[in-house]
Amino acid sequence: MATMTAIFRTAVNWISQFADFCRTVVTDAIATFMAFPRWKKLALIVAAVTAVALLIFVDVPSVELLRQWADKAGDWFFLLYFLIYVFFTQFPIPRTFFTLMSGIFFGPLRGCLLALTATTVSAIISFVIVRHFLRDWMAPKLSHPAVAGIDERLRQRGWLSVTCLRMIAGIPFFVLNYSTAVSSIRFLPYIVATFIGSAPNTIAIVLLGDTLTGHVNPALLLVSAVLLVLGVSGLILDAKLPVRENRHSTSTQLSAPERG
Repeated sequence: MATMTAIFRTAVNWISQFADFCRTVVTDAIATFMAFPRWKKLALIVAAVTAVALLIFVDVPSVELLRQWADKAGDWFFLLYFLIYVFFTQFPIPRTFFTLMSGIFFGPLRGCLLALTATTVSAIISFVIVRHFLRDWMAPKLSHPAVAGIDERLRQRGWLSVTCLRMIAGIPFFVLNYSTAVSSIRFLPYIVATFIGSAPNTIAIVLLGDTLTGHVNPALLLVSAVLLVLGVSGLILDAKLPVRENRHSTSTQLSAPERG
């Protein structure tokens, strides 16, 4: 009972600290936005409204229509679809759709090649852009007690955390891209971990593209469940491993290429 009480108190304390951290970030973000020139504010508002309108009112093309586009485009469609995949996965749009269509359009081998390559390239682009524009703004906030330990783990063993998180299908692709970009994780471990961690789910979804018809294949559920267990187990292992004390500011340990 005493152990459970201690765990509960620790959890409540961390949640309180994290809420305070989020409040600080949101407050600073609003203050930064309000300091923008009027034209920049208007441009951001228009862009946000346009993006929401597109997501709500633009229908996703049917499989038949997409197949017609693929037939008309011929061999060029492989490159075209690669660019489409990379572009749209920069935004809060489910990557699963594009992965499924990779299998439908190009079969298992070419579909896996396209989906894995596009996933990695998309992650690189998101990482570089977000780190370049937001890392300096976010760095001072990473000393907050709620996230300082997490950030230090990402700096020292980010490859393990990212690999495990990529295995968990429920974690949005773009959220992990953005959050790791503002952390202290190094560029190369992030990219390698993204490729390795994304591979199992990506390959499974390409091979099981028939789920697009609405009939969920039990094999896909089994694969997702196994990967979820592996991912969570890896995160638990990472949490139990010790973290070396960082005596230097993490912001000084990012080389120029890693900062975008």
